[in-house]
Amino acid sequence: MRQAKLLTFAALMATISNILSIEPLVIPIPAGPFPSQIHFTQLPIFISGILAGPWAGMLTGAVGGLYMSLTKIPFIIGGLALLGFSAGFFAKRLRPSFSGILAWGVQAPYVIATDYIWFIRFMPSHVALAAISTILIKLTVEAVIASVTVEILIPYIKRAGITFK
Repeated sequence: MRQAKLLTFAALMATISNILSIEPLVIPIPAGPFPSQIHFTQLPIFISGILAGPWAGMLTGAVGGLYMSLTKIPFIIGGLALLGFSAGFFAKRLRPSFSGILAWGVQAPYVIATDYIWFIRFMPSHVALAAISTILIKLTVEAVIASVTVEILIPYIKRAGITFK
């Protein structure tokens, strides 16, 4: 019964993660060499990892990245899976907001490496590095906002009876 509840919760959070990444729900921002957007795909991934544990966070991140993987960058699934797992791992000892921020710190090298490999095919290396710098700043802002929001939401979610421990 616990596994079914955990899997259902991870699937629900993955669905919300995909929904939060679609065009009408993102905030466009003029930054860097290309149009960028703020989205909150990380929020349900953090919630899943922090409440249900690292493996549920990893599953939520992998499935929650499907829309962006199919429409933008194919390797994002790995980064979001790493983000969810890390958030769950750190949540065993730290507050939710710190868990989310540290999870982003674990995901950041993956983003740097994979984005550089992706962008270097289309642009000179100095432009690729500028694009990646912009992406890192944007993702840091998103991770901080999502982490603080999770810190606020977790007590209410637990009060609603959604727990896994």
